[in-house]
Amino acid sequence: MRATFDRLLEVVTDIGPVTVLSQRTRIALHVRMSFAAVMPRRHWLNGHLVLDNRVESSRFAKIEVYSPRNVLHAFQLRAPSEVDAEFTAWLTQAYRVGEGRHLLR
Repeated sequence: MRATFDRLLEVVTDIGPVTVLSQRTRIALHVRMSFAAVMPRRHWLNGHLVLDNRVESSRFAKIEVYSPRNVLHAFQLRAPSEVDAEFTAWLTQAYRVGEGRHLLR
């Protein structure tokens, strides 16, 4: 799972600077606020992204709406290849939420 996490982090750092917060139960990715987190498991990463709208995809195991512009999307990643163009677009959107840009519209 380390390779999958490293790929995720590589994509995020290409988007912009990020702080990695290693916590007891998760690893959070933070700009102005946390926009993503992963919880390592033996054979995969459980995680979530905070997006500014609901995105319907079979890749999300669960979607929770906390407010109209803060929607948690839970996922699992089992291989670095799953951090593909579609997932990178969602990471980019989540990063913008972490910056607070979604509040400017």
